[in-house]
Amino acid sequence: MTQQNNTRAGVVLMIGATIVFALQDGISRHLAESYNTYMVVMIRYWFFAAFVIALAARAPGGLRATTRTNQLGLQIFRGVLLAAEICVAVFSFTILGLIDSMAVFICYPLLVAALSGPVLGERVGWRRWTAIGVGCVGVLIILQPGVGVFNPWAIIPLISALMFALYGLLTRYAARQDSTATSFFWTGVSGAVAMTLVGMWFWEPMAQGDWGWMAVLCVSGALGHWLLIKCYEMAEASAVQPFAYFHLVWSAILGISVFGEVLRPEVVVGAAVVVAAGLFTLWRERSQG
Repeated sequence: MTQQNNTRAGVVLMIGATIVFALQDGISRHLAESYNTYMVVMIRYWFFAAFVIALAARAPGGLRATTRTNQLGLQIFRGVLLAAEICVAVFSFTILGLIDSMAVFICYPLLVAALSGPVLGERVGWRRWTAIGVGCVGVLIILQPGVGVFNPWAIIPLISALMFALYGLLTRYAARQDSTATSFFWTGVSGAVAMTLVGMWFWEPMAQGDWGWMAVLCVSGALGHWLLIKCYEMAEASAVQPFAYFHLVWSAILGISVFGEVLRPEVVVGAAVVVAAGLFTLWRERSQG
């Protein structure tokens, strides 16, 4: 298969992953409106952990090779951080809805660029800092600070984006020594352990019909991660990452059609500014790569 075909397949897989993740967000919002967020995320992580263990068992060298790492503390911290970020994101969906939450969350590539200097020791030039500043303006347009209708809860998806950006940077740092399979394994297992320790105190009975939605949520989570793994196997991350912004499009469609959310003009403008700044940052990263 040629590199061009690889990239095309990677783009298709990335778009497929964004569809699955948007569906996952919608189901998470539906369940979290009726049940405790910790319990919902805990059950989701049980399936995720089973998925990564099954993958590790089938990998070359089996579980022993996949779990071997010299930076166990870092791997566990990554997994716990992602689990906490998911809890914050799901809570944001129930408070603000899918559209407003995702419109703010998509600034995370800019946060990755801003934090790559202090965390990874990478050089961030003035062009990237300018793009980061423009992206911050886009977030401010969405949040509307200082306006009478400003909702302080809008800070929650920004916290989620910051947590996810830090998780991404720590993943890149861990990749200097560990394989993708090793990082993926510890992400699922450590997250499942952490969520079980928290979520078991918030268990509540779930209606029979909602167990079906819970099953779809678990499967969609595993499917989305599998699509991403295959995507990055097919093509370079810098070539497919811009298509990750389709996640916002699908979330907006789902929010409007299923949950009756309203697409505010300032969200459209602010999100467009954030996406443009993020695409420029990705382009700079690729051109300097």
